[in-house]
Amino acid sequence: MITVNLTKAKAITHDARRTARAAEFAPLDVKATIPSEAVAAEAARAAIRAKYAEMQTAVDAAADVAALKTIITSLETP
Repeated sequence: MITVNLTKAKAITHDARRTARAAEFAPLDVKATIPSEAVAAEAARAAIRAKYAEMQTAVDAAADVAALKTIITSLETP
């Protein structure tokens, strides 16, 4: 029987979440430095921050590996 350490699984899920968040931020980091695009870029960045804040809460609240797998799957699906 395989036993999964939920604390370590959450840490792995958080790492995946951070990686996905950074990938979404990357193009906006450049746009934020362009005066004509800075406001729109910051609005998009705020939406990304909110999305991943909700995901962080879901990871922290996950009671089992199945919940974490659902979150990981959502990161893989564009």
